Amino acid sequence: MGDSFAYLDIVLLAMVAAFLIYRLRSALGRRTGNEKQRPDPFRPEEAATRRQPATVAPRSLPERAAAAERPAPEAPEPSGPIADGLRQIAAADPAFTADWFMAGARKAFTQIVEAFAKGDMQALRPLLNDDVYGNFAAAIEARNRAGETLETTLVGVKSADILEARLNGRAAYIAVKFISEQVNVTRNRAGEVIEGDPVRVVTITDIWTFARDVRSRDPNWSLVATRNSN
Repeated sequence: MGDSFAYLDIVLLAMVAAFLIYRLRSALGRRTGNEKQRPDPFRPEEAATRRQPATVAPRSLPERAAAAERPAPEAPEPSGPIADGLRQIAAADPAFTADWFMAGARKAFTQIVEAFAKGDMQALRPLLNDDVYGNFAAAIEARNRAGETLETTLVGVKSADILEARLNGRAAYIAVKFISEQVNVTRNRAGEVIEGDPVRVVTITDIWTFARDVRSRDPNWSLVATRNSN
């Protein structure tokens, strides 16, 4: 008789434990692989997969950005001070390679150009440092106050070359010269063209400097300076 009651107690306790586990999993939820992550065009998918749990898929770049880019031409191997700077950065950050960085830089260029034209400050925020973001935001706000819209079609990035690479303490800096073909049109409130030509493709040269703290666990590079080629 005592053994029967003991057996029933064990069964009841097991049922209560199973119920509590079920409620706990319902309350906490499960990882589905769709959790939002900070977009990082510089992080190669292979490395992202290796560093993250298998259940979390790396974020892919917008399809439009990929379609807008032309295949990158063969770039000459860096030499001199550029090569020295790249070696210093790689020594401080073993995950760094120039090829992966340049692939990310081209994608970041596309994302930033298109986000600026759309006035999408949320998309710009994680890719820019505070100073550059402030300049971009001010230009977007001025455009909005004037009732103007900017239409940009990035036909393609003709070339992207490293002009400078250096390591200053724990901060890595890489300046990249982008030559791109774009169609840029500014319209007023009435939709009239006040600047640019909707059927004219122009070649634009930009020099952008990206930076990253090589000791940071954050793999993102940020745009910290922009200038033209003049």
